[in-house]
Amino acid sequence: MNRPRTPRRAERRERERGSITAVVVVFAAAFLVLGGLIYDAGRAMAAKTAAIDEAQQAARTAAQALNAGALRNNILATTPGQAVADAEAYIASCGDTGTVAITGGTITVRVVHHQRTSILALVGVGEITVTGTASSHLEQGVTSETGLGR
Repeated sequence: MNRPRTPRRAERRERERGSITAVVVVFAAAFLVLGGLIYDAGRAMAAKTAAIDEAQQAARTAAQALNAGALRNNILATTPGQAVADAEAYIASCGDTGTVAITGGTITVRVVHHQRTSILALVGVGEITVTGTASSHLEQGVTSETGLGR
């Protein structure tokens, strides 16, 4: 049995017309922001790993600036000014900034990397800053035959 349509039903249906469009627009925007967060967060994690790798290499570079005079006297030490300059030059060659500190036989390097965002830039987040820290410890190698494990 078909009921005749009343003007009220038609009126209600007309008022609801297009309401689903607003919901779709809101959900689409939310999914875009969520996708951007996931994509750019992944890139930031990769940049953090790269910053740590860069700090490790800069610390190794600084450790190679050994003080030849001290080494001749069986003392392991760096030439601090040269070590810091070498590490800072390596960091700069990678396009980043950082700090180098030498305390005793330990060289600590902190690298600051600015990762540009792709999708989050649309909502005002233009870059994500990540840091990486690494240390290098000066250690003396084998100096006698007894240290060879024989």
